[in-house]
Amino acid sequence: MDDVETKDEGELREDLENLEFQLFRMQDNMKEIAKKWKIIGIEQTYENSWVIIYVLNDGNSCKIMLDDCETPYKGIWDFSIQAYYSDNNTIHIGDIKGDANKGFGSICMDYLKVLAKEQNIQYITGDLAERDWDHLDRLIHFYEKHNFQVEVDYINKSGEIKWNPLYQ
Repeated sequence: MDDVETKDEGELREDLENLEFQLFRMQDNMKEIAKKWKIIGIEQTYENSWVIIYVLNDGNSCKIMLDDCETPYKGIWDFSIQAYYSDNNTIHIGDIKGDANKGFGSICMDYLKVLAKEQNIQYITGDLAERDWDHLDRLIHFYEKHNFQVEVDYINKSGEIKWNPLYQ
């Protein structure tokens, strides 16, 4: 029982007001996002923030995007995994953009893996580049947490990641 957080009435009221605000914002944001994109999910982060997940998938490129429900949608995502189909069996991650340590990357990665499975895509791959070296440990942890094989060439400051649903 020591690990359970207890909140007083004021904190509970504040949490409820925040949740109500996010739900109203979600409704408005979904209307705007749906005008241009395909909405594929709504999730709650580990910080209890609600987010909308949407996709661009034209058969050549695949972009999983996320919008938080704490700010109004202004036509641009808050987080994105940008990828392309390198062949019939592989989605290749080109870039991951957005704020770190909010849980957004994990949410988007889970949706990318679902998309790959639905399309019978065998692999999700990506590269580690020299530009990643200032946050390499965080990247390795992220990919390994999502069951990617990670190979790093520390001498040449490069590397590769690979995910296969059969490894799960």
